[in-house]
Amino acid sequence: MIRYTLACDSGHGFESWFPSGSAYDEQVERGLVTCPICDSRKVSKALMAPAIARRDRERSGLPAPAEPQGDAPPAATEAAVPMIAEPERRLRALLRAVREEVTRTADNVGAEFPEQARAMHYGEAPTRAIYGEASPDEARALIDEGIEVAPLPPALDDRH
Repeated sequence: MIRYTLACDSGHGFESWFPSGSAYDEQVERGLVTCPICDSRKVSKALMAPAIARRDRERSGLPAPAEPQGDAPPAATEAAVPMIAEPERRLRALLRAVREEVTRTADNVGAEFPEQARAMHYGEAPTRAIYGEASPDEARALIDEGIEVAPLPPALDDRH
């Protein structure tokens, strides 16, 4: 297995594992390697430092390498990005479209979501499209009251 640091044409950096260098070349040629941030298929290898463990420094008295200072570029993320199959790519695009449509057409009521949803359900407020925040317990309580709620798909930058 080989780990490559990759970058898309928009400058997003990420890492991925491949069985071999030729497997990487074949997957890029077939359009199977995409940026996990923007789904661009224009991906190339980025400059990366080899990961070589040195154990001779302590014995030889050589100084340890210096830590990056000030304006040094940020290190590449340590988490490997898995390859994304076409069905998952389509699902992600659909979820992204749903999120964009909801955030474009509905009102963000934030932490007031449970109260606003109840007020509309019981006819105390005019019905309108809303989204906001609710704890799992608050969402269960709304569902138990017969109020239809659904989680909003996560944004692309919500990677935790």
